Amino acid sequence: MTAHNTETGTVTGTKDKDFNLIWFTEASLSNALRMEQYVGDAERDGDTELAEFFRRAQAESRKGAEQGKALLAARLREIS
Repeated sequence: MTAHNTETGTVTGTKDKDFNLIWFTEASLSNALRMEQYVGDAERDGDTELAEFFRRAQAESRKGAEQGKALLAARLREIS
């Protein structure tokens, strides 16, 4: 087994489910930033179809990030 498969917070101090939520939120935010670059690349090549595709992907990443942030905030309020 790998460490990831057996980690339940004893090493990191963060339960897997909490780590997963934090990771998901960060990954969604990073992806939204990455999509901005991809939109620009597509636009510079004059590919409006691809640019729009990346804009939709960016919107979904933003949506996931906002939902993740809201869930994190609610859970942080529960523990304080």
